Amino acid sequence: MSRAGFTWDAIAERIGAATGQPFSVQRQRSISGGCINTAAVLSDDARGYFVKLNTAARLTMFEAEAEGLTALAAPGAIRVPAPICTGVVGEQSYLVMERLDLGGRLDGALAGRQLAQLHRATATACGWHRDNTIGSTPQPNVPCGDWVDFWRERRLGHQLHLAAANGYGGRLQSLGERLLADLDALIGHDPVPSLLHGDLWGGNIGATPDGQPVIFDPAVYHGDRETDLAMTELFGGFGAEFQAAYREVWPLDPGYVTRKILYNLYHVLNHLNLFGGGYLHQSQSMIERLLAEIR
Repeated sequence: MSRAGFTWDAIAERIGAATGQPFSVQRQRSISGGCINTAAVLSDDARGYFVKLNTAARLTMFEAEAEGLTALAAPGAIRVPAPICTGVVGEQSYLVMERLDLGGRLDGALAGRQLAQLHRATATACGWHRDNTIGSTPQPNVPCGDWVDFWRERRLGHQLHLAAANGYGGRLQSLGERLLADLDALIGHDPVPSLLHGDLWGGNIGATPDGQPVIFDPAVYHGDRETDLAMTELFGGFGAEFQAAYREVWPLDPGYVTRKILYNLYHVLNHLNLFGGGYLHQSQSMIERLLAEIR
């Protein structure tokens, strides 16, 4: 990643302008930013900030993430890092957020209750006012009044189209076409569109030293709350206390057992498109299992 024309002092100046308090970098520490971005912590004697960096062309990704964090914070249900500013310095786009100490032990029951409270923030349509990304994959969010149509067109259909463009045709596409035709039977309900984190795996939740849950790296939109719940089960890390506490606040109906496979298929297809053929068999197997449910 080129950093021509980039300086940390320029980022510090932007932070000062955004916060109304001059800021100078006394310490800068590079940290793991995942497989998409690079990241660093900047600090002086009083304040610290978490900074994500990518190419200048990725600015809209960071702008959408900042808006997503603001949207998740608005209901006051669960803590998120506050976005400070976004922009471009040299050939680098950046997102600056408050730095939170996430070294605490997650209280799973509290996290479950707070997520259920977040999902009580609802909208009249599925989607969001702007597109964003799931990982680095474009995620279309054009609002739609029908959840089944939204999931067919903006989620599974979108990922299957990307998979075909990436060379994964044949059986995956044949199975996918059958699945898309039968979505009404598989979804089987008309959920109120909840405010969703959108990418809620175990790597995107942490806790402050006093145990307060913190969620971050969102892919926000409005839709079936079960999609967030399903992803908490895809890669693990949330635990039985989390699941039980969520259900105590807002129970799930029996259809969730099947729908969680359908909803997690979106993320497995996205992994196929991001990381390659190791996810092809899993994607096909999930579709076959779902089709077997409606025979």
